[in-house]
Amino acid sequence: MADPTPEEVQNYIAQGLACSELQVEGDGRHFFATIVSAEFDGLSRIKRHQRVYQALGDRMREQIHALSMKTLTPDEWARQGSALHHHS
Repeated sequence: MADPTPEEVQNYIAQGLACSELQVEGDGRHFFATIVSAEFDGLSRIKRHQRVYQALGDRMREQIHALSMKTLTPDEWARQGSALHHHS
């Protein structure tokens, strides 16, 4: 099985989770995702991550250990959004 591209990882997440903002960077081995979803509201960081793993399902079972993520609600994103946008 070929390594997934950042675009594929992004599509997988988007299919299983309603995101208002979704960015995935990576080299096929390690990925970093910034995921903003209203579904994260009221969830702990662990629960948010579980929600993303759930969205990814079996498609990334092997690669999932190589995914680090920042999970934010739209409110949290708005509060620190201006700081984030400059690093692209």
